[in-house]
Amino acid sequence: MTQDNLGTAAAAIVEGRLAGANLAELHRRLGACFGRVEPFRQAGKYITALMSDLPRKNGWTIAEHAGDATPDRTQRLLNQAVWDHDKAMAMVRGFVTEHLAGDLAVAALDETGQEKHGSATAGVKRQYMGCAGRVANGVNTVHCSYATPQGHALIGARLYLPAEQITDEARRELGVPDDVVFRTKPQLAIDITADAITDHTMPPWCAGDEVYGRSGELREHLEEHGIGYVLRVGCAFRVDLTPARLRADAVVAAHLKQKRRWQTCSVPGSKGERSYAWAWVATTSPRHYLLVRRHHGTGELAYHYCFVPPGRPVTLMTLVRVACLRWPVEEDFEFGKDYFGLDHSQVRRYTALLRHTVLVMAALAVCAVTAAAAKTRAPTQAPMPTRPDQQPPADPGLIPLTVAEIKRLFNLVTRRLQPIGHHLEWTYWRQRHQARAKWFHHRARLRRQAEPP
Repeated sequence: MTQDNLGTAAAAIVEGRLAGANLAELHRRLGACFGRVEPFRQAGKYITALMSDLPRKNGWTIAEHAGDATPDRTQRLLNQAVWDHDKAMAMVRGFVTEHLAGDLAVAALDETGQEKHGSATAGVKRQYMGCAGRVANGVNTVHCSYATPQGHALIGARLYLPAEQITDEARRELGVPDDVVFRTKPQLAIDITADAITDHTMPPWCAGDEVYGRSGELREHLEEHGIGYVLRVGCAFRVDLTPARLRADAVVAAHLKQKRRWQTCSVPGSKGERSYAWAWVATTSPRHYLLVRRHHGTGELAYHYCFVPPGRPVTLMTLVRVACLRWPVEEDFEFGKDYFGLDHSQVRRYTALLRHTVLVMAALAVCAVTAAAAKTRAPTQAPMPTRPDQQPPADPGLIPLTVAEIKRLFNLVTRRLQPIGHHLEWTYWRQRHQARAKWFHHRARLRRQAEPP
């Protein structure tokens, strides 16, 4: 191994240890959310298991990784243990905003889902699932990501409960508190941002797709609290221009026909620079704008309705950067599901779903914060190509450590294998538990067959 490789490997080990230190710091902060030490310790084991290399992260696998003899403690942590998961979410939010704060920060709103079988889960129904790209049976959760050019992580979540389930007493038995009322997805976004505003962790900007852009209630809420926004809207969205109120696509046809009105702007993305043509039009309100993005190749247009609070200067590039910081929330969903088990839980109760989500957010936050700090110490990489026929460099350099790589380094420096007897006990426990479940399943089937039509 060359001297450079040795130095890179040593630096990587340091980052893995820093991830462990960040985990210890966040776990210590979460102590204020627990009344007893036993669930507090179990939460630490749970987060560590979420950051592990387990291919599937559910109650059984997490308990086995934690060294428990059965999954009882893990299930108790999510269902019966007394701890404040809302306060824990606030702790995660404060941890993220403290470590990722920079010159530009955006609260990016979006929802993601988890497909489920059956109907015995809080919030489950046949509905559009973005994760599946179709109508499917599952639950949806509205999330908020704290996105900056340095890094991003999830800081807020609310489970979406369909209106018909709020009044269903059988659904209430799934742990839905009595004070929970029906809230649309934009209203859940209002609740999330209100929490961030209350504890002074709300970024100065907010971004979201059309689900949130077409909500006048959400826009009014953000304006009342002095939060600027760049929210995606549809082509039929109407804006006030002199002398008429026009659809967004009509604004483009009437005011943005000249080529000089468009400006090419590039912003960094996960796979390199993203370049589009952008234009903006001032409305009759001095603080509102229509921002339009045009794809260079296809000419496809995307519309954004923008608000800039009084006293805050604004440029086209500022609005473009805010609009593009909406994309990281989708990366957080990808990381959360692929690496931290955001959609792996097999729990059914309302509180358990939220608690699993909060603990996944904590695991993601640790790795995201560590990766963001590692960028400042990252080795140089070769400049990106500027011509299609450009030859590759002899040494491409190294990209900064990603969230996924930080997770691997954490496991490299902290992995503690359990004794072989422990794994054999778990093999026996699974076989016995599954045999019992199989027996009851067959009995239930026989009972159904015996029932008169």
